[in-house]
Amino acid sequence: MKLMPLLLFMLLPMAALSQIQGEDEVYLKGDRIEAKFNGGGIDEFTDFIHKEFDYTKVTKPGKMVGAFTVDVDGSVKNIKIIEFFDVESATEFIRVLKKCPKWEPAKRNGKAISIEIKYPMVFKKRN
Repeated sequence: MKLMPLLLFMLLPMAALSQIQGEDEVYLKGDRIEAKFNGGGIDEFTDFIHKEFDYTKVTKPGKMVGAFTVDVDGSVKNIKIIEFFDVESATEFIRVLKKCPKWEPAKRNGKAISIEIKYPMVFKKRN
């Protein structure tokens, strides 16, 4: 019986957290809802990148990080490559981002806002 208060003490914080972490939930301080790609999240965006990216342009292994803004109308703007290892891969990444369909913009207080997304890609040596 002495364990019951301890168990409740441990489980109550978990229950509170599970209510905050939903996909369409409003977040603390931010009442911010993240941008969505094709009705989903970053996984759907990753699928798009993998489908559209021409991997024959990759000449060696390395890491590349691209950044872009999802504007209030959902369009992809301000594309830039923050980190890259060869020009061909970076150029291909920019080409794919320019081809990207509109996102559902992020929202704060129910109003669309623009956000910057940083997206890393790691290329491994082919066998």
